[in-house]
Amino acid sequence: MAEAKGEAHGCIVCGKLYQLYVVHDSEGRYLGSRVMTAGGKEVKGYGRPLVACERHSPEEIARAASKVYGSQKEEDE
Repeated sequence: MAEAKGEAHGCIVCGKLYQLYVVHDSEGRYLGSRVMTAGGKEVKGYGRPLVACERHSPEEIARAASKVYGSQKEEDE
């Protein structure tokens, strides 16, 4: 059974805080998240809950996330 909880995460580029609902499966693996604060968007493909401001370009987001977490993981189809 999946478990969702509210968490605060900072923008990967600038650090602005956003509220997220983060879902993990019964074994603790990350399944997904949803940004609940206006102005933020989920950053997918890193296997963890990441958020960025809507005003940042995709290039800025990818550069910041790669710097911290390495290359993007392949999405499961």
